[in-house]
Amino acid sequence: MGSFTASSILLLFLFSSVVTSLPLSTNSRWIVNDRGLRVKLACVNWASHMEPVLAEGLSKQPMDTIAKRIVSMGFNCVRFTWPLYLITNDSLASLTVRQSFQRLDLLESIAGIEANNPSIIDVSLIKAFQTVVSSLGENNVMVILDNHISKPGWCCSNLDDNGFFGDKYFNPDLWITGLTRMATLFNGVTNVVGMSLRNEPRGPKQNVNDWYKYMPKGAEAVHKANPDVLVILSGLSFDRDLSFIQDQRVKLTFSGKLVYEAHWYGFSDGQTTWLDDNPNEVCGRVATYMMRTSGYLVDQGYPLFIGEFGIDQSGSNVNGNRYMSCFLGVAAELDLDWALWTLVGSYYTRGGVVGLNEHYGAMDYNWCGARNSSFIQRISSLQSPFRGPCTGSYPWSYSPQKNLVVKGTHFCLQTDASGTSVKLGIFCTDSNSKWEMISDSKMHLSAKLRDGKSICLDVASDNTIIANRCKCISKDKTCDPSSQWFKLVDSTRSSTRVERSLLQYLPGKGLVPNHLVG
Repeated sequence: MGSFTASSILLLFLFSSVVTSLPLSTNSRWIVNDRGLRVKLACVNWASHMEPVLAEGLSKQPMDTIAKRIVSMGFNCVRFTWPLYLITNDSLASLTVRQSFQRLDLLESIAGIEANNPSIIDVSLIKAFQTVVSSLGENNVMVILDNHISKPGWCCSNLDDNGFFGDKYFNPDLWITGLTRMATLFNGVTNVVGMSLRNEPRGPKQNVNDWYKYMPKGAEAVHKANPDVLVILSGLSFDRDLSFIQDQRVKLTFSGKLVYEAHWYGFSDGQTTWLDDNPNEVCGRVATYMMRTSGYLVDQGYPLFIGEFGIDQSGSNVNGNRYMSCFLGVAAELDLDWALWTLVGSYYTRGGVVGLNEHYGAMDYNWCGARNSSFIQRISSLQSPFRGPCTGSYPWSYSPQKNLVVKGTHFCLQTDASGTSVKLGIFCTDSNSKWEMISDSKMHLSAKLRDGKSICLDVASDNTIIANRCKCISKDKTCDPSSQWFKLVDSTRSSTRVERSLLQYLPGKGLVPNHLVG
């Protein structure tokens, strides 16, 4: 019947243009277009909230070139950050791009902008911001305007005075004024599909009562000024905690526009957590925490947008790499909307360092291409919906009898011995044809051989799919289980009927579908 190989399973997703079907709204836990069809936000963050108050990278490449590269990497959306003072401080907003960079002595960046984006060098910062949004729109890229911070600069810490209502740089009334102005400014700009009201609420002043006091006011102000946009609300503790919504729903005068936002990084779980403990146990633990603090919202009928996630794309951070494989599994299983941090390959200036290299960036230092094409490949399977109308098809279904069956046939996945390739057969009642998710991560697919020994799906060194002794099931914290991490995901990609798709986590490739070849 041939062998199963992991080297030929890259799936190319086809995106239909959604820009002609805007605005967006919500239908239970899904974001949909004006025809009621699912639109999955597969975004990347583009920073424009730093001291120069200009979208990063415009000294390196023309904005249209950057927009086209965003599209070529499979993203359909940009979470575009902005500082509150851009819209509330007239003296700042009226500065030209040249003047803004001159005050920071960024003369090399001025020369780069003159060369690559000469049309914006002598326009105001707010006009330049609008021009970037327009360029994204011309390339059919949706935009979520994210109020990232008040005073321009790097974000975030508990003590930066930008974190919560009442902080030195976070006046609630000024914030509502700024949201109103920004929503008004982009009223009628069709590719602006949402506004995230505030990035990562945090700090010693944060509390649930003030969150409920001001967040609904901000939401109402945005909706009144621009009723077309999605209104996106972030939780507490750096947007890690939305558990309080379970006890008290947000009351708004409008419906069909509310989305909740959460953030999740590997360091959010602890700087060395993924190194200090067994990866299966850590994945199970942090996934449970995520479901308790934010993931539960999808079961209650609310869209959940992961506004930030990401890793050091150099590949050298083991803690981050292990977290990413776990994150991909959770994001696939819940079929979440998301935004990768970050597009930025390098900053004009950050923390006093001119031209700082951003290792989390999807773009390379000079913004010429992808920093790590393997990483872009890893997340590509998440860029298209698993549920809802879309193109593409997966060949597997998972039966109530725990068989993995090739759709449209009677063939099921079987194994005869450890260390050998899996195969297809038509006698699917024995234990070697029944596959179950085991381990704390719920990402090992295990069956029992006829002698009663348990084995797991694995990827051999030649990328063939084999059965092997299950690894990292014990307390061992030094082992790496990623070659045995698979996921069964509900999917309606090829029909309106919910079926199960088999996805596998390949080192360097990530989340990909497996199928028979040869």
